[in-house]
Amino acid sequence: MFDVKDSDFFDVEEEDFDTILASDINFRGTIRFTKPFMIRGTVTGAIDATSDLVVDTNAVVTAGINASRVLVRGKVEGDITAKDLVFVTATGSVSGDIISKEVVLEPGAHFSGKCTMTGE
Repeated sequence: MFDVKDSDFFDVEEEDFDTILASDINFRGTIRFTKPFMIRGTVTGAIDATSDLVVDTNAVVTAGINASRVLVRGKVEGDITAKDLVFVTATGSVSGDIISKEVVLEPGAHFSGKCTMTGE
């Protein structure tokens, strides 16, 4: 689904996700998942995944995130640990530390924290 070298990186559609947390949902607690997951609402707590996570444009996540790949279009307050990739778009904001093999910050993205790239 995510590949920085792919031109269809931003063409993720709702059909690509088994679960979408809708924009009118406020969730508190721990979310665990093994298949691609999209957040459009508000999450407070923790996210622990073995798959891909998209924080959509108007989403607000106040949580530590552990996932395979993370695409941030909305707002994340908390540390992000991703096995392969963290991509913060121009509309995205991350306040917290990022640890990942690959990190991409688009021009216009907001990032406040420490970044550690783990390499190959």
